Amino acid sequence: MTRIFSGIQPTGHLTLGNYLGAVRRWVEVDQHRAEALFSVVDLHALTVEHDPGRVRRLSRQTASLLLAAGLDPQRCVLFVQSHVDEHARLSYLLECTASDGELRRMIQYKEKGALARAAGQSVRVSLLTYPVLMAADILAYGTDEVPVGDDQAQHVELTRDLAVRFNQRYGHTFTVPKAVLPQVAARVRDLQDPMSKMGKSRGNAAGTVYLLDEPEAVRRKVMRAVTDGGQDVAYDRDAKPGLANLLDVLAACTGGDPEALAGAYTSYGALKKDTAEAVVEILRPLRERHAELVADPGYVEGVLREGAERARAIARPVVDRAYRAIGLLPAG
Repeated sequence: MTRIFSGIQPTGHLTLGNYLGAVRRWVEVDQHRAEALFSVVDLHALTVEHDPGRVRRLSRQTASLLLAAGLDPQRCVLFVQSHVDEHARLSYLLECTASDGELRRMIQYKEKGALARAAGQSVRVSLLTYPVLMAADILAYGTDEVPVGDDQAQHVELTRDLAVRFNQRYGHTFTVPKAVLPQVAARVRDLQDPMSKMGKSRGNAAGTVYLLDEPEAVRRKVMRAVTDGGQDVAYDRDAKPGLANLLDVLAACTGGDPEALAGAYTSYGALKKDTAEAVVEILRPLRERHAELVADPGYVEGVLREGAERARAIARPVVDRAYRAIGLLPAG
């Protein structure tokens, strides 16, 4: 069976963009079609300034929301990255395989490094080596496919390069994965800045719908969404990005086609109202299930503990093989 791996960072509260763009596909498609591993990649959250307590809280919340969204521990493996030592073990071997130049070419390193410098912060070495840890996340499990968005495709290409390079130097050790860019994933933009994605870590709170937002907060944010000049309702990403974003969200929530939906409206207000209600309804069962999980923290802890054990059982033989291949002396 095809094996897939995907992870999500606990760097902020999960958003509607996270759900419609990735998590819903994990729930509805990926966990049913493949041997699927999903990880709360908390080590990645340490590459920038962070509050330790907040990272712990968000790690638990992220895992709970993934379960509330419908990930089934009987069908997939859900775990926290730092609970499986093989990620860090393999990351160092891959640092010894990667070059300084190819890491400095990574777009996210340039962008996040620039933000840190602008804020008067130092740029951590871990931000530079973050793509290598991501490669370790993937290669440790013999992953065949990595469902990612466009912004992570460059990192999967690096992962492929490192796997091929390691295999050529030290003998075949890793499966060479491929990035899968899901066609059904929605591209949800910030409601106040439709040229930017709806992000959980740097997003505008007024333009970001969080999965745990109360219904009235959701309605308020959608009704205040930025639209465009003119009165005609048309789906045009270039000329009317705000309107297109609302139509994309409505289509993703209802299963419709954004261009077809545009023809059903004669006013922005009606479109906003229907979009707001569609978002409220799609999030309602998720929020209700999350409340149940919060009331039973032992269940979530058990899922993560069992998930780490299952993940470790897959990763350890792969990483042990890599240690032997690269020339390290086995422990007695």
